[in-house]
This record gives sequence, structure tokens and C-alpha cells, in this order.
Amino acid sequence: MLSQATLGGLAAHVARPDYDWQAQRAGIVHFGIGAFTRAHQAAYTDAAMAAGDRDWRITGVSLRSGDVAAQLNPQDGLYTLTERAGETARTRLIGSVGQVIIAPQDPQAVIAAIAHPDTRIASFTVTEKGYVRAADGSLDCGNPALAADLAGDGAPRTIYGFLAAGLARRRAAGLPGLTLLSCDNLADNGRQLAALMTAYLERNDPALADWFARKCRCPSTMVDRIVPAMTDETRAWVAGQIGLADEGAILTEAFTQWVIEDDFASPRPRWEAVGAQFVGNVSAFEAAKLRMLNGAHSALAYLGLERGHDFVHQAVADPVIRPLIETIMREEAAATLDPANGIDAADYAGQLLERFANSALDHRLMQIAMDGSQKIPQRWLEPLAINQQAGRMCPATLEALAAWCRHVRGGARPVDDPQAEQLAALWQAQGAAGIAAAMFGAGGLFAATWVASPAALAFLDQRLA
Repeated sequence: MLSQATLGGLAAHVARPDYDWQAQRAGIVHFGIGAFTRAHQAAYTDAAMAAGDRDWRITGVSLRSGDVAAQLNPQDGLYTLTERAGETARTRLIGSVGQVIIAPQDPQAVIAAIAHPDTRIASFTVTEKGYVRAADGSLDCGNPALAADLAGDGAPRTIYGFLAAGLARRRAAGLPGLTLLSCDNLADNGRQLAALMTAYLERNDPALADWFARKCRCPSTMVDRIVPAMTDETRAWVAGQIGLADEGAILTEAFTQWVIEDDFASPRPRWEAVGAQFVGNVSAFEAAKLRMLNGAHSALAYLGLERGHDFVHQAVADPVIRPLIETIMREEAAATLDPANGIDAADYAGQLLERFANSALDHRLMQIAMDGSQKIPQRWLEPLAINQQAGRMCPATLEALAAWCRHVRGGARPVDDPQAEQLAALWQAQGAAGIAAAMFGAGGLFAATWVASPAALAFLDQRLA
């Protein structure tokens, strides 16, 4: 198995970091250190330290599962990252991750890591549901885990409970504030995180809320890289390529993008030296990615699963699905973007279609289909609302939305969604004749984001009958 002790057995073609990763102190605490972070932020950080930065190693935090800790801790945090397209593969060893803490098993270690003087950044890929938001986007204080944190009932369970405890220690010790860096697919993710954290602290510790406002920063980001979930088969393939078993191995595409608002509380890695973009406003990049890439991905997932496909490259090659995906990206999503921001939507759509067609990556549709109730507001409902206000119908997006509605009704495919029970109950109560209005009509489940016009509801009703 890959580890510091077995590196002599690593294949010669695997690129190695040209810095002493064991000597680096941890400057980042990252919540949700799954496959995406290891293919993206950790890879950028590794490259930045290879370019001369020091002491930015990442302490990973798993809020629930111990899987990543079981993969990486026995390997001294080391893992390989392989970029794959067609018959071409390029592999490098990543040294930027240190230990991974399982939060429920050792909550005090998480708090201590946040409060450590060397820590300057707390970052997040906890998915949309990790922010514990209500349907209107506010903090969901009725959530049992969040309610327990607010009441001080035992060890922290949410990112807010851990951050509040760690920040309180920093304030008491006279240490600087932190930069809270969301790398999740949320519109205006930095502003949302700041508002949610502030709301939590105002209920939990008003004095700390004031310190947080003065000392901490929450820049917005846009992240992009396609990272399929690993399987036993893909791990075996990597092992054959590198000469060692690597339980933490990651396969990804060559493309990667990271756009970051330049608003940090203290020093940060020089990620711009290794390809990241620092800008004053992330919103234009974010809107294009959420509505075109993520919106198309979700459409491929629900339409593709319905037609019996398993992978993105299969769904995008389907002659029934592909025209809908092209229409969503080139027409319906593109129409909501501001052309003054300089994003060439037609060129971007072409790049995305090429990336989706990469058959060297088995990107499972079920992976994308997870947590749809948390994703469709930003990916589909916001652009539907913008287009509706401009008098434009969006039949391709509505086709995808109908496919999602059919998916969450339940059937041959499992529904992995935090609102699965509520959605199933809506279907049972309303049936096909009333489900569209119950979800997207006035007073419906998603009315905070989009209230469908009579024409849109009629379209959905027809597709759901």
C-alpha cells in the first residue's frame, strides 16, 4: 500500500512533489475532504508548495463517515491524482494533505485544529445540505443537529458548532480571524456562508458574532473539475499503473478551474501562481458554471437514468437527450447570463460537451442525481425565473425538471435526497395531477426560488400525467 515507507515501490513515471511535505505545518482545515477536494483544492495547494509556498498542508475533517480517514491516514495522507482522457493518463503524487480527523470520534481535535495559531483558512466542500439551510435559504434552526449545537447539547455536529468553538478559542487567545472559504456549488457561496455563520453566532454568542464580522472573511469562489467517484475497478486500474495499492487514489479530467474573490483575513497560498484566478467579483463565472455545466449535468442525470444509462458519456451521446442538453446550455441558460461579463457562452458550451463525452471517466449519473432538491434551485429554478420574467419559455429545462419529479417519486432507481420522504409524501398526497403545483406553484415547496407560470405548470402537468 502507498505510504511514506513504500515510496520506493512507486512507478518511476509518477511525478513526485519537490518539497518536503512532512516538514510542512498545516495552514488549512478543510471540512468534507472527499474526492473533489483531493482533485482540486489539495492539488492546487500541493502545486503552490512545490512552487515555493510553505506551511499550507491541509488537515481534513470528515463530519460523518470515516471512509476518507481510513483511506488516507494509513498512507500518511499521500495519494495519487491521475488525469485521464482517452488513452492518455498522467499521474502525480499529492503531499498536501496531512491527517484526516473523524469529527464525531474526536470533536476536540477539530476544534483544536481550527484554533491552532498556524491555521489561517477553514474551507468547505460539504455539499449544499451541509450548510443546513431552510427552503428560503436561511439557517434551518429546526434541524436537530443544528438545534443541538445552538443549545450546547454535547459536542458540535455541524460546521457552525465546530467553527464557533474554534473561533471562540482564537478570540480568547488573541489570534487573528480566519478566512472561511466555501468551495461548494452555491450561488454567491461566500456571502451565503457569511450570512449563515453570522445568524448562528447571533443566536449562540453575540459577542463572537461581532468579532467574526470584524476579523474574518468569507470570499466567494467558483470551482470546476469533473471527478467521478472511485470504484474497486478504478482503484485496481490505478494500482496497475503505479505499482502500489492506493486507497485514496483519484481519477479526474485534465481540465480544472478555480476562481476566487480576493478577500482574505490573513496570508493565503499563492494559488494564482499555479492556475487559480483571483478576481474582484466571482458572480459571472459562478452563474455560467452553475447554470450551464451543473444545470446540464443534472439534466443528463435525470434524463439519462430514465433512459437506462449509467454514465455521463452515455447520456450525452443519446440522440434523444443531447439536443435537450444543447438547448439548455446554448439557449435557455445562456440567455440568463450578462454578455457584458465577457463569457462566450457558445464556446463554453462546446467545451462542456467535449468534457461530458470523455469516455475515459466513468462519471456515474447516480452520483450527480444525489441531493437534487438542494441543487435544482440554483441550477434550474433561478434561470427559469429569469427567463420567465423576460417572457421566455424553457421547454428543455422543463423536460429535465419533469424527469427529476418522476425520479423523486421513487421506483427502480433509489432516491438519495435529504427531502426524499417529504417529496414522496407530496407525490402520495397530490398525485400526478397536483404535484407540479405543489412543488412549483404559488405557496409550493420551491416557491421561494421560482413560481411557475400557468403555461409552465401546464407543460409539467402534461409531462407528469
